[in-house]
Amino acid sequence: MFHHMKALIALIILICVSFYSSNAQWYNPDKVNKKAGQIYARAYEDAQDQKYVSAIEKINKALQIEPKFVDAVLSRAGIYAEMKKYDSSVIDFEKGFAMDSVYCVNYLLPYSISLAGLGQFQKALNAVTRFLKEPLNSQSTRAGNYRKTVYEFALNYEKKHPSNNYVFAPKNLGDSINSNALEYYPSLTIDGNKLIFTRRVSGDEDFYETDRVNGTWTTALPLGGKVNTTFNEGAQNISQDGEWIIFTGCNYPEGQGSCDLYISYKTKQGWSEPENLGPTVNTEFWESAPSFSADKRDIYFSSNQLGGYGGKDIWVTHRGINGKWGRPENLGSKINTTGDESCPFMFADNQTLFFNSNGHPGYGQADLYFSKKTDSSWTVPENLGYPVNTIDEEGSLIVAADGKTAYYASDKGEGKGGLDLYSFQLREDIQPPRTLWVKGRVFDVKTKDGLPSSVELTDINSRKLISRLQTDEYGNYLTTLPIGKDYAFNVNRKGYLFFSENYNLSDHSIDSVFTKDIPLQPIEAGAAIVLKNIFFDSKQTELKPASTSELDKVIQLMNDNPKLKILISGHTDNIGKPADNLALSKGRALSVISYLLASRQIAKERLQSVGFGETKPIADNNTEDGKALNRRTELSVISN
Repeated sequence: MFHHMKALIALIILICVSFYSSNAQWYNPDKVNKKAGQIYARAYEDAQDQKYVSAIEKINKALQIEPKFVDAVLSRAGIYAEMKKYDSSVIDFEKGFAMDSVYCVNYLLPYSISLAGLGQFQKALNAVTRFLKEPLNSQSTRAGNYRKTVYEFALNYEKKHPSNNYVFAPKNLGDSINSNALEYYPSLTIDGNKLIFTRRVSGDEDFYETDRVNGTWTTALPLGGKVNTTFNEGAQNISQDGEWIIFTGCNYPEGQGSCDLYISYKTKQGWSEPENLGPTVNTEFWESAPSFSADKRDIYFSSNQLGGYGGKDIWVTHRGINGKWGRPENLGSKINTTGDESCPFMFADNQTLFFNSNGHPGYGQADLYFSKKTDSSWTVPENLGYPVNTIDEEGSLIVAADGKTAYYASDKGEGKGGLDLYSFQLREDIQPPRTLWVKGRVFDVKTKDGLPSSVELTDINSRKLISRLQTDEYGNYLTTLPIGKDYAFNVNRKGYLFFSENYNLSDHSIDSVFTKDIPLQPIEAGAAIVLKNIFFDSKQTELKPASTSELDKVIQLMNDNPKLKILISGHTDNIGKPADNLALSKGRALSVISYLLASRQIAKERLQSVGFGETKPIADNNTEDGKALNRRTELSVISN
């Protein structure tokens, strides 16, 4: 089906740029001024060589001599279409129809394509429907039916996705980024303040970077360090924290195939020398267009390696605990088709995947889509719709963490030269969920030294792991979270008490940064932590199911430190009778002990419990927030 579609597209292009009708020669020399015909013949040669501006100039001269030269008008319409100047193309087609509607009937198909290029899909459907009523050969019939399907898709999409006065207004990123060379494949850090992109100069591709300072992009400069080489580097993606870059390197001496995935790390000396991801990920085939997940645990990429569904498919490789990238997994038949899927971009929520495809229903060539990651699969990809998608091929697109602002490369606007980088606002109904991003530093509470540590974020209610990440060598971390959920926030490092926190993202403004520096306490007698993800109903001692993630961390702590003995203490606020509060705190501490013993992994002799009731407040009981802090379960070290 895909190859059949490609053949139809090729036929349509042929019709658009050819200078003939199936009912006549490309012009009738007996009916046209000889000089005009000669000029037109030279225009035909220019058009064949893709010298479109020169061809139009010659056609204009021919039309000055022979104003009713219908073939010249139709040919100019086809050239304008090839130049993506669809408004001029439509005007010329309609001029030709006005001159000779019978002769021009076979041009209804390319006319419909130019109408669709302007987003006038109903008029395009009317034109192609008229075209299909004519006696046609099998090729023309297939081409017409294919376009009819496209226009019907576009009209149905409009009905299902009303624009609500949406204005598509791409904004050129300006002279500090765009030049008379080609700029494409943008990549953005999560704070939106660093942009990496590919610039192609005289056939050589290199990476450039620019920073947003006080709302203005600085002059783009080649990426520092060792990433840029004499080879071609392209299709890059910078990690959300700005610390890693994954990119496509083609024809490198050590490459596994024609194009491989390479990774580089930010150092004090600049970007490190690129490392090939190796034969587990890269194959003898083509790997390209990589994108990190927000937590850097996954890389999504496009490849035509064996085991896919068609040409190029989207795959994912997961980073193991040992830091090695695993064997790629195909994203499956919901995402991949018998056509080509490429340019994946994983949004900051780690759930919404943008990509392009020419195999899903769309507007004619490669369109942009998004799909949501579910527990076991992906949702059916949704087309981003016109005018983001057009009848022409759409490439890569990224979306900033605000879920609104998209960046892409285009040659359709008033650019600086060829492909330029633009930003625009996504239509509201296709915006991904906005996220909160969380960053900070894990450090030793005594020495203040940064600690490389494991950081986990778990949905408290579903108990599902949302994100697991490793801090850098200085203890720094960054991650993003979808809003509207309660999370358990756990940090683990051998030799230290784990850190535990829970919070509701609705307490913080979305599209903003939440900084959380985390002090870890060395395991030693007297060290204590509050178990903030232990939950009870009011005046009850039975543990709520949402507490199990936290208690399992306690079990892990005890297993990692087999000599550790701990005390679990319960505390309450001052509401109610002191005796009742004391009994409640004892009962809750015993519930924790019972859960730990039920695991059959911890000896009873290593566990003690006590209830203090309201006698040891850590905050003012005169406020609701203070009372909440006083209602707590603590873990303290007896000995190690």
